[in-house]
Amino acid sequence: MSYDLITVGRVTMDLFAQDVGAPFEEVTGFNTSVGGSPTNVAIASARLGSRPIAFTGVGDDLVGDYVLRYLRDEGVGVDHVARKTGKRTALAMVAIQPPDRFPLTFYREDPADIHLTLGDAAALPFDQVAMLLLSGNAFSRGTCADAARFCAERGASAGATVYMDLDLRPTEWSALTGYSRAIRQMLPLVDVLMGTEEEYYAALAPDPDAVVWGQALRASELQLLEPLLDELVVDSVVETIIVKRGAQGATVVSSGERCDVPGFVVESVNTVGAGDAFAAGLMHSRLGGRDWHESVRYANACGAI
Repeated sequence: MSYDLITVGRVTMDLFAQDVGAPFEEVTGFNTSVGGSPTNVAIASARLGSRPIAFTGVGDDLVGDYVLRYLRDEGVGVDHVARKTGKRTALAMVAIQPPDRFPLTFYREDPADIHLTLGDAAALPFDQVAMLLLSGNAFSRGTCADAARFCAERGASAGATVYMDLDLRPTEWSALTGYSRAIRQMLPLVDVLMGTEEEYYAALAPDPDAVVWGQALRASELQLLEPLLDELVVDSVVETIIVKRGAQGATVVSSGERCDVPGFVVESVNTVGAGDAFAAGLMHSRLGGRDWHESVRYANACGAI
């Protein structure tokens, strides 16, 4: 195969505060990079030795030029990064206040990546990849939702393993009910589903709009979550589910077999992007033929680093 992986979804130019520990209003400078969850995964996959394609969109602006150059330098395929005339490339700004505060501000009023089309998607080499990664956020706005669904359908028919990261950004949805509906509609097309406990609860809870986002689930919510996860497995809605549990590691349930995989103890410096490193490590390890326990352990290491 010419490639290993196609990632589908958003991209941003990221500005990370250089002043670790400083409040955002006191930051004196920023380091630049490229992010957006699925594109982060493409970059991390390339660094691990896989051969990824980023399917996303940038504007016909200087920031788009920066993103394309950065991805090329990282070894990510950019032939399917669509340039959208008259649109702007998205931007994110992050302050770093360890151990648990990382204020993140998005500038995504009308980003180029939500304007991906079916025509853009149809040009992808689905028969040349082993894996496809969808971002849950890709279904929030614009024509990108149709393009992402098309990717899942074509990828599955071509024999690729379809992964989806729940990747919930509440600011991109008018209501969490819409997020839950979009995720549930996609599940029959997904082979491997990944997310945090909070993301799973928002996607599967009977009343998603009652979820208080941005804090750990309460004990009562955790008790409700487990039966919801069991339903996915028992009803064979998704073949494999992976629940990221932070410092506690991760849980993988595949073909009815459950395995709790411990994490690694590290000093928390910046948690932004840890889940994307996890996803890249998981898929790279699976490409190498490792079983689920080994792959999740490897993914936990990538996330910890």
